[in-house]
Amino acid sequence: MATPLSAAKMLAALKAEGLTVHEHAGWKTHNRDAASGKSFGPVIGVLIHHTGGHNDKELCYEGRSDLPGPLCHAWLGKTAGLWMIGNGRTNHAGYADVDVLNALRDEKPLPHDDVAKADGNDCLYGLEIENLGKGGDPYPNAQYRQAVLWAAAICRAHGWSEKSVAGHKECQPGKIDPSFDMDDFRAAVKKQLAAGPGKTETTKPAGKPRVDLSRLVTAAKTDPGAKQGHVSYMAGTNLTEAALLELGYLSRSYAGDGSFGTTTVAAYAKWQRHLGYSGADANGIPGKSSLTKLGEKTGLFTVVA
Repeated sequence: MATPLSAAKMLAALKAEGLTVHEHAGWKTHNRDAASGKSFGPVIGVLIHHTGGHNDKELCYEGRSDLPGPLCHAWLGKTAGLWMIGNGRTNHAGYADVDVLNALRDEKPLPHDDVAKADGNDCLYGLEIENLGKGGDPYPNAQYRQAVLWAAAICRAHGWSEKSVAGHKECQPGKIDPSFDMDDFRAAVKKQLAAGPGKTETTKPAGKPRVDLSRLVTAAKTDPGAKQGHVSYMAGTNLTEAALLELGYLSRSYAGDGSFGTTTVAAYAKWQRHLGYSGADANGIPGKSSLTKLGEKTGLFTVVA
């Protein structure tokens, strides 16, 4: 736990890490502290998001009718660079799993996020990365590298390790952002922290999240017969459901709960039939070929056996 960085200290930390920083007018006093009646901090880590759109810097500053801005502390454009959006409490994290927050604070491996009851806006810095979060919208290497530097700069300023970094999808059930692998991202932050501020390091391109086939098959066989709300494999199921949703095989109301229930099984069976499978080969239980093709078609994930 730490005291949040002041605007001046945040700027200094980011610039020392080698980042070019753009400042949105008014960002230094733009926050939700007074409106919410809650002060930002103590802080325990940083949270990474994708915006789900393009050209959304002003949206992140102003917010929406149902969610007032600022919606992050910093916005990172595909080509526009890093922009400071808010300083203090921002509406980026929403409710988070308390076990995940405790793990971030203690710098321990993150547990599965199954219940969101703690307010992540109280204690997490947030970065929104301009990206649709779908297949066909890659993260430019320069943009991804800046995201790594942003996270490393804040961790360095607080004396944290890469274990204080999480993706939104790791903190709140139903989220799939950011649409790259967080273990790879943390490894890049670790490498940057070891190199030292301002050092030029080579960062591998953003990698897609990985879905473990064996764990997903277990979920598809276990979740339908379990009691309501049972979750076997949150991350992999959410990604699979997001892909089925994108292709029109699953309704949005059934996607994102982390449970590979009967409706998801039925939707996956439709995908299998679309690929030409029939009978027992189209029973809604993922196979390597059909799952790989689903990931490739949507660009949302890769498959590991």
